[in-house]
Amino acid sequence: MNMGRLLKNKKRTLVYLLAGLTLLFVLFFTATSFIIGRDVKRLCLEAKRDYSGDCVEALITQLNDENQDFRARNHAVWALGQLGDSRALPTLQKYYTGNIPNREPLDGVISQYELKKAINLTSGGVNLTAVFWRHGID
Repeated sequence: MNMGRLLKNKKRTLVYLLAGLTLLFVLFFTATSFIIGRDVKRLCLEAKRDYSGDCVEALITQLNDENQDFRARNHAVWALGQLGDSRALPTLQKYYTGNIPNREPLDGVISQYELKKAINLTSGGVNLTAVFWRHGID
């Protein structure tokens, strides 16, 4: 009898632990999604301030602008990937060499690693976090 109660308590504890971990994961995922969305919107507004067109067009122009530093151009690559708009694909592919070094200085080159991720996302790859924020960007 006592052993049965002990097993029941352990099962209940395990269920509560799993529920708590699931809730923690959902909260972390949601918060991260909103942070990503906020950053994409900020980068979009900054690009639109300096270049014409909608968000994707302005970010493409920023990426192509050799007067911009590499960090700004890498931010454009990342934001274009997050937006997942196929219009950016030809421009992203133009910069992609396929040679991804172990380490890339984001202030010294256009990141091949970020380009690869952005190409995947603009080619129909799944971006789960975008569900929370993509609707508010033009």
